[in-house]
Amino acid sequence: MTVQNDAAEELEVWIDQDLCTGDGICAQYAPEVFELDIDGLAYVKPPVPPGEEADLLTEPGAAARVPLPLLRDVTESVKDCPGQCIHVRRVADRTEVYGPDAG
Repeated sequence: MTVQNDAAEELEVWIDQDLCTGDGICAQYAPEVFELDIDGLAYVKPPVPPGEEADLLTEPGAAARVPLPLLRDVTESVKDCPGQCIHVRRVADRTEVYGPDAG
């Protein structure tokens, strides 16, 4: 998939905590999108206006929209995640475009 050709396409990201190793690589690449919780696992957080703090989405399968300016950081997180637990999918049809289940 080439995101640059379809910039208006909305994407969302979610993490399978059952596979998360807690390395924190995702939070290093995109701290606006990922954060480690007290349990040592990574979770996603939704976009918020500058200066506001986002709440972690801790329910299993919870997804957050991927802001276009952060897409490269999020996809690098997917590639480097040792647990292969980060999934990015199109909102419209829920097809995974980056991650272990991407076609």
